[in-house]
Amino acid sequence: MAPHATSPPPSEITRLPAPSRPAFSPSPPRLLIIGAGNRGNAYASAIQTSTNGLLVSIVEPIPVKRALLGRKFIWGKRDAEEGEEFSDWKDFVSWETERRKREKEGVKVVEGVDAVVICVQDRMHKEVVLGLAPLGLHIMCEKPLATSLDDCVEIYRAVSGTGGEKRLFGIGHVLRYSPHNMLLRKLLVEERVIGDVMAVNHTEPVGWWHFTHSYVRGNWRKESTSAPSLLAKSCHDMDILLWLLCSPPPGSSKPPHLPSTITSSGSLQYFTKPRKPTQAGTATNCLSCPHESNCQFSAKRIYLGPQMQGRQEHFVSIVLPEIEDIVASQGKETGEQALLAKLGEDYDSTTPEGDVEKRNWFGRCVFESDNDVCDNQTVTMTWENDPIALEGESPLQALSGRGSKTATLHMVAFTHKICQRFTHIYGEYGEIFADGDKIEILDFGTGEKKVHWPYVPEGGGHGDGDEGLARQFVLAVDRVKSGGMAVDSAQEEYIGCTAEEIIRSHAAVFAAEEARRGKIVVDFGSWWESEVEGRLRT
Repeated sequence: MAPHATSPPPSEITRLPAPSRPAFSPSPPRLLIIGAGNRGNAYASAIQTSTNGLLVSIVEPIPVKRALLGRKFIWGKRDAEEGEEFSDWKDFVSWETERRKREKEGVKVVEGVDAVVICVQDRMHKEVVLGLAPLGLHIMCEKPLATSLDDCVEIYRAVSGTGGEKRLFGIGHVLRYSPHNMLLRKLLVEERVIGDVMAVNHTEPVGWWHFTHSYVRGNWRKESTSAPSLLAKSCHDMDILLWLLCSPPPGSSKPPHLPSTITSSGSLQYFTKPRKPTQAGTATNCLSCPHESNCQFSAKRIYLGPQMQGRQEHFVSIVLPEIEDIVASQGKETGEQALLAKLGEDYDSTTPEGDVEKRNWFGRCVFESDNDVCDNQTVTMTWENDPIALEGESPLQALSGRGSKTATLHMVAFTHKICQRFTHIYGEYGEIFADGDKIEILDFGTGEKKVHWPYVPEGGGHGDGDEGLARQFVLAVDRVKSGGMAVDSAQEEYIGCTAEEIIRSHAAVFAAEEARRGKIVVDFGSWWESEVEGRLRT
């Protein structure tokens, strides 16, 4: 097999067509987004372009971010009206509670929302989900679900319908919803094109400069304030591996094939003070550093140079949210000067430690940061034979899809590729190589190689996964709201992921972190039973 073979000439390339936008119902779903950062804007765009829902409200404490998203996706050139913007999610809860009270009294009120998309910082997820739960709205929460297993379990209890009316619940594991991965699962799990899986090697290349932006200088740099990088960055990947190797195919009555063991190793290898170049001296900021012009990690080079491979606009807007308005009103040069001023913000020995820790310094020396998350980590999962025979099945059929296998996930910072995951899957009848663009299948018996080219959009988030998740979640809301479908049915048919699956993939991450820190092999079956399963039922 030649996993990195040159793409066939254009005349031989066939791609699946783009998914069509669903037709609007007479009363389309109305959605609120909480958080106008990167992910909030991504889902706002996806709702507007790829779903049959309406984005009608935004919650965001930073006025410039709230106004930018609102103008772009909700109210346009007019002023925001009642119910269209809030500075705090608690303000929305109070407003919605009062709105319902007045509506019940027969007062004509603004129409409410049907669903909420939560895009706040990871550690806020539990508070927001639990705060919204009494309203009975459908919820989609950005990944990770929470930053501790206890919080994940508490969220599960709040959204699983215990003691109240069931509501739809989705998680931002958008990789499940890309056309590429949906086809990969169909080929592997439903059509079984390479038979039983023997082993999987999966790599997430974070990207050297992307890691510095998010995990050295940015929001996800410290475990104590965000989460381990395996959870913050690669819970996507753990979920995909369990979706492919653990979750049964559609229509199967068999339980999931749980991993037998999980182990992990990894550390912060590079972005530490001992790595700081001598020429940099005591500098803590790139713009005042004598080594800046020769440093690969210079913030000036990264945010104004060619390193971002055309992604400047996206990441620069995170550093300086108002840059779009500055460039529009005062020109590109003024925008660049404002960006440099932001990057030049620094601290010194008189700055209180708490003030340094509580904000992002995107011009900060990567060797002087307070980051502590892994920049290189490997997770290995094993499965044992676990045959389950249904009526009429032979022993071989009972073992189908439930045989022993191994999967390895490698999350690595130092790569040219930016989140362009690639996966080798080794089966009894052949091999699969998948890289986000194409899926190559080699048949051992015939030597024949087939290449599938799923639809990949230009600039679509996560290979159209952002759009795919938004489309499926809103469709589920629509079917419950306008089609009278039961919540459980809509959850299964459109969202395709249960709350228990969400907990399972997160639990695997927490087990891997326990293994890494303790330098142990976790017996996942026993761990799941003692740490998770019983708590989900109580």
